[in-house]
Amino acid sequence: MAQVRIQKILADRGVASRRKAEELIEKGCVRVNGHPVTLGDKADDRRDVITVRGKRIDPPPELQYLMLHKPRGYITTLSDENGRKCVADLVKDVGTRVYPIGRLDKDSEGLLLMTNDGAFSNAMMHPTSHVPKRYRVTVRAEVTDEQLLQLQEGIVIDGVKTLPAEAAVISTDKPTAETPARTVLEIILYEGRNRQIRKMCEALSLPVVRLKRIAIGTVKLGMLPLGKWRPLDPKEVRSLLMAAQVNEKIAAKYIKNGKGTGGYGRSTSRR
Repeated sequence: MAQVRIQKILADRGVASRRKAEELIEKGCVRVNGHPVTLGDKADDRRDVITVRGKRIDPPPELQYLMLHKPRGYITTLSDENGRKCVADLVKDVGTRVYPIGRLDKDSEGLLLMTNDGAFSNAMMHPTSHVPKRYRVTVRAEVTDEQLLQLQEGIVIDGVKTLPAEAAVISTDKPTAETPARTVLEIILYEGRNRQIRKMCEALSLPVVRLKRIAIGTVKLGMLPLGKWRPLDPKEVRSLLMAAQVNEKIAAKYIKNGKGTGGYGRSTSRR
C-alpha cells in the first residue's frame, strides 16, 4: 500500500478536517509508531500505528470497489448543501464510506465507479491514464458524416482540442410532421473533461437528450438495475488497473488478495 500524507489519513478516518489535522500535527499531537511527525510526513495506515493525543485511530475499513447504475437527477458527490439527491444516498448499505471515481453530471446516467481505495482512484484519474469510457448518446438531429468525423478527430472546447475519440451512428429516426429527427450514437472517450460529450455535441449543434455511460475499460454496466450497485470482482479491478497502465505486478495483487463477491446492492432508488 502506498504511503499517504498523515493529514489526509486523519481526514479520511473522520478524526478531523484536513486543516484541523494539520494543526494537530504542528502541535505535536500526532505520532506514527511512537514517533512525533511533522507536516508533510507520510504513513501506511494499514501497517503503521497512528495515534492522536495518545489514542490510536481506528484501523482502515476493508477496501471496497463497486459499480453503481446512476440514475438521472442525482449529482456525483457525497453531500449537497442545496439538498439535491446525491449518489451517496444510493450506496448507504455498502457498510463503509465510498466515494465516486470521476463524475457523471446530474442529467446523465449509467456506470459510475466508487471506492474507498485512494491509490486505485488516483490510478484511474491520473492525467496519463486514458481508460476508454463508452457512452450511448441520443441527440435530437440527424448526424452528418462531417459531424461524425469531427467527433472522431477532436473538437475545440474551452480553448483546448479534445483527444481523438471513437464515434459511430447506432440508429437514426427520420423526422416526421410530429417529431424531430433522433440519432443514437456510441462514443468512446479516452479522457474525462467536464461535461465533455455535451460540449462536443453542442459545438456541432447536436442537442443531447439522453447520455448513458455503458462501460469503462472492459467493465460493462450490463443488466445492473437502475439505482443499484454491485461489488466489482477482483478480475474487473485488475482489468481497470491494467487499462490505466498500472504495473502488472501491482494489478495482479487484486486477483490474489481481492474479495469481490458479486451480487446486487439493496438500494432501491427509482427514476
